[in-house]
Amino acid sequence: MSGRARIDWVDYAKGFCIIMVVMMHSTLGVEKAAGAESWLGHVVAFARPFRMPDFFLISGLFLARVIDRDWRTYADRKIVHFAYFYVLWLVIQFAFKAPGMAAEDGVAGALGQFLLAFIEPFGTLWFIYLLPIFFAVTKLLRGVPSWIVLLAAAVLEIAPIHTGWTIPDEFASRFVYFYAGYLFAPQVFRLAATVIAQPALAVLGLVAWGLINGLAVFGGVSEMPFIGLGLGILGACAVVAFSALLSKADLMAPLRYCGEHSIVIYLAFFLPMAATRVLLLRTGVIPDLGTVSLIVTAVGVIAPLLLYWAVRGTRLRFLFERPGWARIDRVKAQEFAPAE
Repeated sequence: MSGRARIDWVDYAKGFCIIMVVMMHSTLGVEKAAGAESWLGHVVAFARPFRMPDFFLISGLFLARVIDRDWRTYADRKIVHFAYFYVLWLVIQFAFKAPGMAAEDGVAGALGQFLLAFIEPFGTLWFIYLLPIFFAVTKLLRGVPSWIVLLAAAVLEIAPIHTGWTIPDEFASRFVYFYAGYLFAPQVFRLAATVIAQPALAVLGLVAWGLINGLAVFGGVSEMPFIGLGLGILGACAVVAFSALLSKADLMAPLRYCGEHSIVIYLAFFLPMAATRVLLLRTGVIPDLGTVSLIVTAVGVIAPLLLYWAVRGTRLRFLFERPGWARIDRVKAQEFAPAE
């Protein structure tokens, strides 16, 4: 369990975002394999401006509680923790992809791709790779006035940085949201509390945001400088508001559960997603690509949770719980630390 009491709306937000992430990969994968677009692609496009900004903003919300810890403890919880899961799931994903790589590029080529994954994140694992970098950079910048860091992060997001290397490109695009989550956490929690207290006003605000976001996305301007940043911030706030509304009556407990185990889903969704996509497209039992994408998304979300339930309390729990030998802090309070 986490060291903090869980907050329902935060888990709802994480659940919403992880499902949107799986949906994106599922839908784009189906469309690419089939060579055609699907109706679910419009949902994926609508979510593009806020999907990852909100994920990173939520990731930074609780950082203020731990950022002043000594470097060893901080590094163990916020850097080594994610590094362990990145390397572990890199090996797992590579084991499935290596035969195809070796057939195409030879054994040396496949080995080169594996080694490259330590500087260029492998496949869908880039979020797990980038998150500890954000934690490290934020702590290193503690002595710099926060407004300077925030301004610099905003400039990076606005600037057209496209090096072709995932880390600098995604760092430039996403750090502003992570840092904003850390810096404005009190305001974010205040927004959620206000939504819970005034739900009718919040619904009106969400409708207005939905219209603005939709017009920008389908009008082709959502990725323009300044507009993209504005939509990211508004979208992150909208997800917070939407999640707070859901938490008020706990309307969708399964979504909250997905949020509680969002890292579990993120780590393990790729393999069941890819297998289901191949199976459905090759058999052709479902002709509608949107429906295929939706089924692939559902399997990508549910299968990791089933795997998590299956390995809990077994020797395979290291898949989602970091063992004691992979820790560097002085006091090892528990043998295994959950991925969350």
